[in-house]
Amino acid sequence: MTTAQAETGRTITTDIPARLDRLPWSRWHWTIVIGLGTVWILDGLEVTVVGNIAGRLSEPGSGLPITSGEVTGLAAALYVAGACLGALFWGRLTDRFGRKKLFMITLAVYLAATALTAVSFETWWFFAFRFLTGFGIGGEYAAINSAIDELIPAHYRGRVDLAINGSFWVGAVFGSLLSILVLNESILPANVGWRLTFALGAVLALVILLVRRHVPESPRWLLIHGRDDEAEEIVTSIERQVRGGHRAPLPEPAGEITIHQRRSVTFLEIARTVFADYRKRSVLGFSLFIGQAFLYNAITFGFGAILTKFYDVPADHTGYYFAVIAVGNFFGPLLLGRLFDTVGRRVMISGTYLLSGLLLFVTAWLFGQGSLSAAGLTACWCVVLFFASAGASSAYLTVSEVFPMETRAMSIAFFYALGTAAGGISGPLLFADLTGTGKVADTVLAFQIGATLMCLAGLVAAALAVRAERRSLEDIAQPLTAVAAPAVARTGPEPGTATA
Repeated sequence: MTTAQAETGRTITTDIPARLDRLPWSRWHWTIVIGLGTVWILDGLEVTVVGNIAGRLSEPGSGLPITSGEVTGLAAALYVAGACLGALFWGRLTDRFGRKKLFMITLAVYLAATALTAVSFETWWFFAFRFLTGFGIGGEYAAINSAIDELIPAHYRGRVDLAINGSFWVGAVFGSLLSILVLNESILPANVGWRLTFALGAVLALVILLVRRHVPESPRWLLIHGRDDEAEEIVTSIERQVRGGHRAPLPEPAGEITIHQRRSVTFLEIARTVFADYRKRSVLGFSLFIGQAFLYNAITFGFGAILTKFYDVPADHTGYYFAVIAVGNFFGPLLLGRLFDTVGRRVMISGTYLLSGLLLFVTAWLFGQGSLSAAGLTACWCVVLFFASAGASSAYLTVSEVFPMETRAMSIAFFYALGTAAGGISGPLLFADLTGTGKVADTVLAFQIGATLMCLAGLVAAALAVRAERRSLEDIAQPLTAVAAPAVARTGPEPGTATA
């Protein structure tokens, strides 16, 4: 129940967070996963398609005067830059105006931008709408991860968050196989096939937009912003739906929290929270994002170019290889995700980063020795990215759960933008330069840089990762609006202190 006093700036005591956390998994939770999580499939489709069509776009008759290096370098960097700026722009609005409004708007921006990419007639147009496509996707990271963590019960939060972020690779598999079809000139003309891939992305976004209308606003966000009646109505409706699919009665909510409602939080408060109150967690988030952003953006945008340059793989066949590593990437978070809720965050985050980094050093050495065929390199990458994908997904999980409720979306946006700007923009540019020389040693160096950053991030996680498994969000990081320490009980064994 919820009690309140005063009409403005009210202080309320509520058990709504505990009621959400005590829910068993149900059909309703699957609707949240489908409505919110499927957008990463679009992101995977976007990134993979661009990497695989780079060779075809640079060929005469493609309809665009562009080089392969410009596609995998400049266009890729513009997409990531747009995502970074979009995350910051939309992240602030998400914390201020709500999760639902923003995850509808950002998807609409993506839909329009990717549709306009499909009709590119000049290089500058292609660059501009790659930037705007990223601008929409960046907003999705902040709005979606906030909503997911605030709606999913604490007991399942880690595995669900990892699986959803890992679904990026379902889109990557689809994009890889789709590129094989659309790049086949016996089926489609050279200046038509690549356009259809972007058009299809817009169609899929429209379908997701229709499904997403049924996802509710976060009750946690509503509580803090003075809309507790709406929060109560939503949670009551969720409980009714969950009861309908379970014979056993719902467990009693374990505790209440008292907060002083506010409409907004200033940038100064956000900065003080991130850089002073939770500075160790900030170092952790930044390290995780730099490592995974450099590795993933460099490789996803440049893997096709490596295959064509070093192994003479035809441009319209690179999709087969990419589909294989995409499958490995998807199964990493899917199969390892449960361990993040049972073994724990610290062991699993540090372990996946360190193991993937060490395996990448081995891959770099084998590549430098000339011991790998195209299939062998792909197999090595598949193993490396099985672990790296789980680690990369845990970066989003980490920054979305270890900071206070009022700053959640902005924290996700901030670390995504800084980490991705450092690793995701420099990665494709540096990787394109190194692989573009055609020298094996330069490509080995690119691999080693990515491996080093992943290992360093793993060491930081071993020292600083927060034991957040099976704990309420309000227990991990007390809301800025809380007037007393939250009395929210844990849903599992005591995993350790939350201070950092």
